[in-house]
Amino acid sequence: MLHIHNGDSSANIARRSSLPGEHLAWREALIDGPTPAGVTGEQWLSLRAHHLTEFYGIDLSEGESRLRAQEEKLASYAEHNEVVLWFEHDLFCQTNLLYLLNWFADRRLGNTKLGLICIGEFPGQPSFRGLGELSPEQMASLYDGRCEVSNVEKALASAAWQAYCSPDPTVIRTLLETDTSGMPFLKPALQLHLERFPSVSNGLGRIQNRGLQFIHDGIRSFVDLFPRFGDAEPAYGLGDAQFWNALRQMSEAHVPLLSTGNGDVSDPKLTWDNVRQMSFEITEAGAAVLNAQADFVEMNGIDTWLGGVHLMGKDTVWRWDAQAQNLTCL
Repeated sequence: MLHIHNGDSSANIARRSSLPGEHLAWREALIDGPTPAGVTGEQWLSLRAHHLTEFYGIDLSEGESRLRAQEEKLASYAEHNEVVLWFEHDLFCQTNLLYLLNWFADRRLGNTKLGLICIGEFPGQPSFRGLGELSPEQMASLYDGRCEVSNVEKALASAAWQAYCSPDPTVIRTLLETDTSGMPFLKPALQLHLERFPSVSNGLGRIQNRGLQFIHDGIRSFVDLFPRFGDAEPAYGLGDAQFWNALRQMSEAHVPLLSTGNGDVSDPKLTWDNVRQMSFEITEAGAAVLNAQADFVEMNGIDTWLGGVHLMGKDTVWRWDAQAQNLTCL
């Protein structure tokens, strides 16, 4: 039996539990960086490894080796009578889960069963964030409640992954108008994804607007900002590195919205020395953007990936209209 966990935290807990079988920590963050449609195999590994190098400071050869090793382990599924996927409700988890379910949907599983444990709450934990919070005993208690993934669920996951990777984000809107009840966390997660697109009001997505507001309100050190963001936006499931990069984009812009002190925000490798020292101040331009008196994209342009959408330049980029609850291309 092979268990696939979303990251090391839950995998390490599971290894200390009574669960039978092998445990694979899936070390990807497909919520972040390019996931363009039609890219597979070595080209996919190279694309993702270069992203990990640029935005996380991971050595390129190490990144490629790590990604290749987990893909090879995934391909060993036929050696197991069952593969169990352990994931959660947030966008971080859901994007990784979609990738894996799409991967399995393209293969003949033969005698291998595909099981899924995907939760958004746990008894006795009113502020449940994820499986990494559970004890080994609590995690093991979920095992008997696993569900075998149906062909209908695999088809839905494949459609959702293809929509996420599409260069046209309106494909996601179309998907959200269909029946997604087979994956109950999918619709709210993808809705949050769409809200990451630059706002029509100021050119920042929901995550950056939230961070900018906190800094404006006086929460300036990163060690305070990240947990505050997690409390306010738990359904994104962001790690500290993703939030760090969201702030970096605002501080390193041609017209910066943030100024920094006591650390090197340009370093993509999130070291403890940087984290414990780093502080942010909102600039005059940042205050103007926060108050919708200026537009980040119009001032600075944009060059970022949201799933399969490459947002680039100052003109004609996809934006999120919160009032209309829809995307528009401006």
